[in-house]
Amino acid sequence: MTRSLRRDLVAVGAAALLVTVAVLVGRHIQDTRHTLFVHWPPVLAEWDPHVGPGTPAALAVAAATVAYGPAVAARLPWRALLPAAWAAALAWILSLALIDGWHRGIAGRLTTRNEYLRVIDRFHDIPATLRDFTHHIVSGTPAPWPAHIAGHPPAATLTFVLLDRIGLRGGGWAGMWCITVGATGCVAVLIAVRALAGESLARRAAPFVVLAPAAVWQGTSADGYFAAVAAWSVALLALAVTRGSWCWAAASGLLFGLTCYLSYGLTLFALIGAAVLVLGGQGPRARPTLLLPLFAGLAVLPALFTLAGFDWWHAYRLLVVRYDQGVGGIRPYGYWVWANLACTVLITGPATAAGLGRTAAELVRPRGTAGNPIRLRGVSDPGPAAASARLAVLVLTALLALLIADLSGMSKAETERIWLPFALWLLPACALLPRPRAWLAAQAVLALLLNHLLFTGW
Repeated sequence: MTRSLRRDLVAVGAAALLVTVAVLVGRHIQDTRHTLFVHWPPVLAEWDPHVGPGTPAALAVAAATVAYGPAVAARLPWRALLPAAWAAALAWILSLALIDGWHRGIAGRLTTRNEYLRVIDRFHDIPATLRDFTHHIVSGTPAPWPAHIAGHPPAATLTFVLLDRIGLRGGGWAGMWCITVGATGCVAVLIAVRALAGESLARRAAPFVVLAPAAVWQGTSADGYFAAVAAWSVALLALAVTRGSWCWAAASGLLFGLTCYLSYGLTLFALIGAAVLVLGGQGPRARPTLLLPLFAGLAVLPALFTLAGFDWWHAYRLLVVRYDQGVGGIRPYGYWVWANLACTVLITGPATAAGLGRTAAELVRPRGTAGNPIRLRGVSDPGPAAASARLAVLVLTALLALLIADLSGMSKAETERIWLPFALWLLPACALLPRPRAWLAAQAVLALLLNHLLFTGW
């Protein structure tokens, strides 16, 4: 056994130990104090071993990706790889969701009492509702918003209102919107990795970004949709700084503005954006005017929502009050501040735990000691040391943003879905792993076990 493999196994063992301790300690706290408000800590789920109509498809997608994913990702032309990755991710997310059946797994997810579709009728006059939005955030006010509506800026709910207005009504359409759009997040990640760290690493990362355990929660969770929007804002910024494109910079700013109005916590994506600006080489320094369209695009949606009467900062302060009024004010910070990280292990998988260890090592590795690069015909990549170091900076910046979210205490529990946007950017760390099929198999087995043994909710 090589030294690097031993380090990988140690990282996986530590991650498994973290999850085990979180389960055991969580069970004890919930059984004795009843303060966690989850039935299968550390995730919000019920113990429910089952199979369903999606089981055969999920097994087939997993087997095909493990067996052929690395080879296909290495050989397929880049322009064909991106739609193939999206299609595979879509099939993986959809098949996992259908393990719970069409209604319980997809159509009914966004219609429960705390979800967005329950308030569609209250948005019959959108401008008036936006002006009045903050008056219903805190519990005790007249007709307070359900938890998820109160917990997000109004662009989240408006998405489903607009779907309803164009005739795509009901939980089925809303669920398929989240699955279809959410699956594009993997494409955005691959585009950004290629632009910043080279095509070789992007191709190696592709099967892992597709076959992520996070797909268990991407299925019909609005957070999967949020994750895709945030991912595209980063991908377009990477294209802007590496190509010097004003159009990509403006589009990136526009999507980042939307990201901030989908979820308050995703303002932390500014850290990942800053890393992209640094990694983009001479782009922003040689063309400082790229920042002008970036910030112009960023200002569009905040300006529109502010003019419509919605005050983001005031709403966030009220949300802090609402959070403390509910179970968020009861759940113990001392448990969730580390148990949330156990949830992250579950959504990113053992391969990511090993990959994160390797990315950290890349930043302290002396120059010129990295292994031989993987050469692909017709591909121009940076040197292996530079490419790996750039990937490490991108991934570890996403990890830093996740840790800041954790320490804030505004995400106690349910982070297996809330942190999907950050999790997508941890998965490329798997590109540094040898023997990809073995690691992909571990990822697939974890996802299949989670979805067949638990019924996940939010």
